Amino acid sequence: MAVTIRRAEQRDRDAIARCLTALGYPASPTLVGGKLASLETSSADTAFVGVDPSAGVVGVVSVHVLPLFHAPGNLARVTALVVLKSHRGGGIGRALMAAAETFAWEHECQRVEVTSGDHREEAHAFYVRLGYQVDERRFLKHRAAAV
Repeated sequence: MAVTIRRAEQRDRDAIARCLTALGYPASPTLVGGKLASLETSSADTAFVGVDPSAGVVGVVSVHVLPLFHAPGNLARVTALVVLKSHRGGGIGRALMAAAETFAWEHECQRVEVTSGDHREEAHAFYVRLGYQVDERRFLKHRAAAV
């Protein structure tokens, strides 16, 4: 499969929305378009897509660079990675993560962080195969709904 990895563009918004929805995160093309617009003006955030010549966009990864306050350098956080089920197992996820890592290293990141829901065991195994290790705990507090 000859998939090309490139920076995400506005023309990809519908396909990216389909990818995110397939992962279980319903996202409208309007929402994705807004997010892509903010990436265009940021030097610390980006998204890459995997494009199959016969199927179009079949995967996406988003990565954000954050300055580390307590140590030199930066942290890169992968906030979304999805490859459509029909295209999994062909190296697209690996290529998307490689693009995210290259972006991170170019931005003086000391490490790349990715979170994955407890129920995504296949994803966990994938990240381990790429050299990622389970580390720490994550604590979340959600904003209260507006009244």
